[in-house]
Amino acid sequence: MFKTNHPNYFYTSDGIRIFYNTNFLQSQLDPNRPVLVLIYGLLCSNSHFKFQIPYLEEKGFQILIHDYRFHYASSQDGDIETCNFPNITKDLHELLQDLGIKKSIFMGHSMGVNICLEHARRYPEDMRAQILISGTVIPPQDVMFDSNIVDIVSPHLKTFTEKYPSFFKMFWRHSFKNPVAQYLIFDGGFNKKQVEMEFIQLYMKKISELPEKLFFHLLKIMHDHDVINYLELIKTPTLVIGGDKDKIIPNYLQRILTTQLPICELYIVKDGSHVPQADFPDRINHRLLRFIHKIESIK
Repeated sequence: MFKTNHPNYFYTSDGIRIFYNTNFLQSQLDPNRPVLVLIYGLLCSNSHFKFQIPYLEEKGFQILIHDYRFHYASSQDGDIETCNFPNITKDLHELLQDLGIKKSIFMGHSMGVNICLEHARRYPEDMRAQILISGTVIPPQDVMFDSNIVDIVSPHLKTFTEKYPSFFKMFWRHSFKNPVAQYLIFDGGFNKKQVEMEFIQLYMKKISELPEKLFFHLLKIMHDHDVINYLELIKTPTLVIGGDKDKIIPNYLQRILTTQLPICELYIVKDGSHVPQADFPDRINHRLLRFIHKIESIK
């Protein structure tokens, strides 16, 4: 994914193996420039930043990407209940400390917004700024698709999956091959005029690599996340981005973040979906660059 790629593993204080990539060697870390830390969303992957990574790398930025516990190349063993926001942020905090990285700029998408905010709450010394794309601090079950349909349906779906675990596991592993499932994801989360179906197919293929029980678990921790009570205490400079055609997380939720975070600016992307960084990468990249340069200019 990087032009200059340095994959590695890190073991947390509780023995969890975290996989990460940087586009720089630790010995070459420039402490005078921020490291951009990219944080993906619910059942997503770093491929959601496929248009940002080469652009930012070409601009000379140091970049760190990683997989959370129970995700992809990181450890998927043990109790899935340990995959929660306090632990995910602690894992990243320890990784940053191990690499000697200070005052990063975090960029989170969807559930990655919750992780960024939790990190800013717990470890503000790690962050110079944050960029929050298409997130919500309101339980997503209450607002997805601008209704509570997910809150109504998900308990029944969970019961079904527990009653027929083999069927659900087979469906989970092979749904990326189903053109109907591909279209539903495409129509619900993306601007179909701007994003290629290949992007959706890769997204769904990556989902099939995750434990099938992870979806309901992560939805629950997002539902229970209480960071909304701490927004006024988060002093990290923030850029909030949303798409005005986001069907999954309506963009009025971005305005809630903007009004509650003390140092914050808002950018709403015309015709942007839940993944505006894939819909309109040029617009997003230019806006990111402007914000990052602004943060760099602050002494």
